[in-house]
Amino acid sequence: MHKPNFLQQTFKITAGIGLLVLSACSSGNKKNDKAANENAIVVTLSAPAANTGQGLNISGQVEASQTANISTRVMGYITMLKVKVGDRVSRGQLLATISNQDLLAKRGQTDAMIAEAEAHVKSAKKDFDRFTVLYGQQSATAKEVDNVTLQYSAAKARLDGARQMRNEINAQLGYTSLTAPFSGIVTQKLADAGSMANPGMPILTIEQSGSYQVSASVPENMISSLKQGANATITIGAINKTIQGTVSQINESSQYTGGQYIVKISIPDKDKPGLYAGMYANVNIPVAADAVVTTAENTAAMVPLQSVERRDQLTGIYTVSSNKTALLRWVRLGKVYGNQVEVLTGLDKTEQFIVSAEGKLYNGAPVKIK
Repeated sequence: MHKPNFLQQTFKITAGIGLLVLSACSSGNKKNDKAANENAIVVTLSAPAANTGQGLNISGQVEASQTANISTRVMGYITMLKVKVGDRVSRGQLLATISNQDLLAKRGQTDAMIAEAEAHVKSAKKDFDRFTVLYGQQSATAKEVDNVTLQYSAAKARLDGARQMRNEINAQLGYTSLTAPFSGIVTQKLADAGSMANPGMPILTIEQSGSYQVSASVPENMISSLKQGANATITIGAINKTIQGTVSQINESSQYTGGQYIVKISIPDKDKPGLYAGMYANVNIPVAADAVVTTAENTAAMVPLQSVERRDQLTGIYTVSSNKTALLRWVRLGKVYGNQVEVLTGLDKTEQFIVSAEGKLYNGAPVKIK
């Protein structure tokens, strides 16, 4: 009988061992895949929404409906400044005083001039009355009556001039006591007590409290599509608030605004609490579709704010890689419209992203599409 040689036996043993190893590896991979699949985070995908541009999107700022710079028309030192930034003031409240000793001295001089003029008027009137009686008795000539009449009229004119001079000084004295023109809040304090106040130099700025509107700029190619009274959606990102306002004013000249037309959007009283002047706002005003100029801004992709991942100064969106793991894609965001935000770069308009997940996502985490 022929016995198998040593090489054949060795080959069979080696092949058997190899099959066992491959079987064990295959079994291990299946177990690992099964475990990864069981630990995968269930996610929901969505495609970016398109910003179709059915409206005019502009940027603006919240401002007080009424603002006043408090200044004086006389030169002098500020002797008292009773308010500071943040103080609430009422209409007619005294805010500051300017030194007025020189005006008080001038008023004293005019009072003396008035007293002297009144004495001259009394004396001239007596002469006028006496010569009028004498003229009736034919004891005085017409020339003498004309002279006393002229003297009487001149005395009355000097008295009237002195009184008008006192009115002028009283008006100037009024400029040395600065009062609030309306109820509001002090937003700027531009000088302190002891500083020299010059005519027209702002000392304080007051804004009417609780009365806010949004001021925004509209390009010249879109201003003709806006109408006063049109509805507008205001989004204020600082406080994550959306307000329905109304276009209340349209400036018809752009001469001093660099080709931009200023529009004002009123804010309802119920939405004014929590607002502060200076907050940035995004405004969307619906206009006819054929009036909207197509720009890159109007065709930007829109994603929900809740799907945005923030890391320090960076923002990202989770997508799904080819091997079914979460992949954080860094993106650059644009304007916020309600609960949606523009994605300017980093995400294709047709590329799906993770809009929600049933667990904590991280880069490389296994995911399962719901």
